[in-house]
Formats: sequence, C-alpha cells, structure tokens
Amino acid sequence: MARKPLDYDQLNENVKKVQYAVRGELYLRASELQKEGKRIIFTNVGNPHALGQKPLTFPRQVVALCQAPFLLDDPNVGLIFPADAIARAKHYLAMAPGGLGAYSDSRGIPGIRKEVAEFIQRRDGYPSDPELIYLTDGASKGVMQMLNAIIRNERDGILVPVPQYPLYSAAISLFGGALVPYYLEEEANWGLDIVGTRQSVAAARAKGMTVRAMVIINPGNPTGQCLSEANIREILRFCYEENLVLLADEVYQENIYQDERPFISARKVLFDMGPPLSREVQLVSFHTVSKGYWGECGQRGGYFEMTNLPPKTVDEIYKVASIALSPNVPGQIFMGLMVNPPKPGDISYPKYASESKAILGSLRRRARIMTDGFNSCRNVVCNFTEGAMYSFPQIRLPPRAIEAAKRAGKEPDVFYCLKLLEATGISTVPGSGFGQKEGVFHLRTTILPAEEDFPAIMSSFKKFNDSFMEQYEGYSRM
Repeated sequence: MARKPLDYDQLNENVKKVQYAVRGELYLRASELQKEGKRIIFTNVGNPHALGQKPLTFPRQVVALCQAPFLLDDPNVGLIFPADAIARAKHYLAMAPGGLGAYSDSRGIPGIRKEVAEFIQRRDGYPSDPELIYLTDGASKGVMQMLNAIIRNERDGILVPVPQYPLYSAAISLFGGALVPYYLEEEANWGLDIVGTRQSVAAARAKGMTVRAMVIINPGNPTGQCLSEANIREILRFCYEENLVLLADEVYQENIYQDERPFISARKVLFDMGPPLSREVQLVSFHTVSKGYWGECGQRGGYFEMTNLPPKTVDEIYKVASIALSPNVPGQIFMGLMVNPPKPGDISYPKYASESKAILGSLRRRARIMTDGFNSCRNVVCNFTEGAMYSFPQIRLPPRAIEAAKRAGKEPDVFYCLKLLEATGISTVPGSGFGQKEGVFHLRTTILPAEEDFPAIMSSFKKFNDSFMEQYEGYSRM
C-alpha cells in the first residue's frame, strides 16, 4: 500500500525534531496520574491562574464590557461596573468598530500599539514608534515570527543561553536552523561569560555555520537571574562586533524579587550607549500579558518592538503577519490595559494597586521560601530566584542513582523527577529539558503554588529527597 502524506515516516523531519520538555514526559505522566485520582501540583509551567492566582479586577471588568457591549446600554451598568472601567471599555470599542468579533489590522489595533509605544517611552526615556510595534498572540508567536524571518537554512545558527526556555530550541528545529549554545555560569548566579560566548560563536563558525542572532532572557527562564546594566552593555557591544540581531525576551520584567538589580531593558541600554551602536544594532524586544502580576496566560496577548530594522524588512514581517489575518482582539485589549493601567486619582486605582502589590509581595516571599527550602535539602543547591517565576535547583545525584536511571533508560534528572512525581504529586521539569552542562543535573519548578501551600510542598519535597538520597547510598552534601 502506498504511504500516505500524513503517515509518521512521511512527515516533515523538522516537525519530528521538535522537543518541548515543559509539556513532555513528566507532564504526560502527571496527567495520567491525575486521571487516576492522584492530587497533582503542576509546577511545570508558568501558569499563575491555574495555581490559584486571582485575576486583577479592573482588566477583567473592561474586557467583560467589551465582550458584551450591550451591558453598556443597561441603565444599571454603573451599579456593577466602576465609571473608569466603563469609560475604558468605550475607549477600546471605539478603536475596534466591529467589536471583539471582527479582525483587526494584522499588526494589531493602531490605538493599542500607540499605548504600547507610550509605555515603552515612559519606561526607557526614549520615543517609540507604534509602526514598529506588532501585537501578537502571546510573546511566543512573536518569537516564532522573528526566528522564521532570520533562519534561512540549516547552517544559520542562533545563540541561545543554556539552560534555555525550550521555545527557542523547538522553534529553531522547526524552522530548520541550528541552536548555538552559550552556557550561563551557575557559580556566578547564572551570569553570562562573554569570553565563553565568543568561543561558542568561533566553534560554530569553524563548523561552517553563520551565526545570525543572539537570544537573551531577562529575567532568566529557567534560571531566575536578572542581568546587570553592565552585562547588557557587554552583550550589545558583542552583537555589534559580531553582527548579530539581539532577540530580547523580557516577558518577566515585572517579576523582580530583590532590589540590587532592577530590570533594565536592552533597548534603554542600547540608546544610552549612543552612536554608532544605538543606530546600528538590530534589536527585537518581546513582552506579554501572561507573566508579571497579571498572569493572563490564556488571553494570549503580547507584542514585539523592532529597533534598527530596515523598512523593507518590516514590510516583509508585516506580510507574514498578514497570513494569520489578525492577532486575537481580547488579548490586544488586555495588552492595552497592562501598558496603560489605572492611574492615581482613578476610581479603580486603589484596588488595582492593592491587588498588584499583594501578588508581587507574595511572589517575593515565595521566591525566598523556595530557595531556602531547596538549600536545606541534602545534595540540593539553589541560587536565589532574583526574578521571573522559577527555581532551578541543582540535584547532586549519587552514582547509584545515575546507574539506576541508565538501567531504566532515562536521563538521571528525568528519573529523579518521575520518582518525585510518583511519591509527592509534584510535577516539575527535568533540567535536561532546558540544557545543562555534562554530568550536572537540575529540575525546574515554578514559585506559583499558593503561598499557604508552600510549607507542605517543601516539606513533601524534603521528605522525598531524603528518602531518595538514602536509598541510593546516602551521599552527604558536597
């Protein structure tokens, strides 16, 4: 019988190469256990509302009114919704004449792109052009659009930090490019070693690759570090010298849990550096409504901003964006609300400020509890989560555990994480899904479970880890 086009062995080989650990073996096993009635704590993905974070009131009020505009005609609408939410809903509906059920411009609603540009100018101190801002269905879609534009063939390399968020390795495989790893230094709190990065580029070029872009994730995922201004300057200078596009994944910019290293955007540092860099380094920056204290992952709102890209390139990116017709309109409105939230003096401001402060304050406490909890465990060491939503502890596995994993046909950290899942219901992601140095093992967990559940979760982890280490010859802390 003739092979059919969608038989497995006839598929596009790039599709089969894609690996995405965040929804991989551990997640699938956790889903099976959940169906069998086991209580599972899904810490494998940064999905705040799924772990109990309550949505902010004001944006939900505005979008509710936009979704059901007939409510605005009800004489009692002012009894249920505050006046500023009503005004804002009318503001967005005026920008979308067909309402939320109609396509928008493929780049996003012009008025919302203008709000994003104003947010960027307030944040960075430099004007931003709405024509160079595209709204997307979450930041991931924007990242994929840009990688698709950059990667021409299998010899085109993209520099990606390791450990890395698997969106990058998956998308690079899908588009037929090559991932060029540059390793973050765990002993230096996951800092960037520019000398090692230069060596990565040289090694890739020696293999005949053309390295075309560099990815930074700031704050880091899965590593949770914040880049210093000096580090970002070094990166921008490196991109200038090596002729690389810089892709700045800045989706966790509101998630900062210490005061020593506040978030600073790559764009601000670039413009602070002045010519020639500020006119020549090509930069694409990404943001989303899925993270921060909003956590609106399911709404799929995001944007990217292009800096120093030629007009003809921007036109080509617009053409490709047009294939999908329109980013989802409710997600665009969430983005508008995120970059232009209630201000002091607005009716909804006190509640908005109180809700936001409570979420960020709790995340800061949870980051500390989780780091301290991991560091109190045998053969576990963990850098402090300075930002983002994750802890990435190193698990120092005894040789007998590594041998047992090999006999089971598993990577050692996958073996450990599966045992953890079966014993405790805690669903994590093994470090091998993000990349790590040879012979070193990690897991990634979010800091998102409810704060009141943290003592029980960390106690459960410690009990499992003690038992595991005891079983595999009780290696003491090194």
